[in-house]
Amino acid sequence: APNQVFYEWAAAGHFVPQLTLLKPECRHGDSRFYFYWEAGPRKGFVEVKGVTLERDGAAYFPDAPTQRGIKHLHGLTDSLAQGYEGAVCFVIQMEQADFFAPNDHTHPAFGQALRQAAQAGVAVLARCCTVTPDSLTLGEAVPVRLSP
Repeated sequence: APNQVFYEWAAAGHFVPQLTLLKPECRHGDSRFYFYWEAGPRKGFVEVKGVTLERDGAAYFPDAPTQRGIKHLHGLTDSLAQGYEGAVCFVIQMEQADFFAPNDHTHPAFGQALRQAAQAGVAVLARCCTVTPDSLTLGEAVPVRLSP
């Protein structure tokens, strides 16, 4: 569901202005990213992560250790050196969160990889969802806190 929600949101023009291509499941190097995109001379990769862990009004990822998640962050970072843009979008599958942060308690290595990717230039996005019994729609941006 998070990938489809992101796709619909991005295809509607909310991700990158003048988007001309949004292709799912694309390989680059030794990684497979959820989306490859183009907008005029710009091109890039997006990794989408579904977030379901909430504590005291904040959303956290991951809820369990994820070596695959770390690999994706390294792959996004590597793609920057080859002229691509990189982004990771955390789709928070609830209607409100005070902020999003990496779950350093469960997987500190993921938090470290996310901070390194952001420092290198990978965009880190977090958005809540409007949830109904029949739909999930990407909604408001949520502040991202990367400080440990």
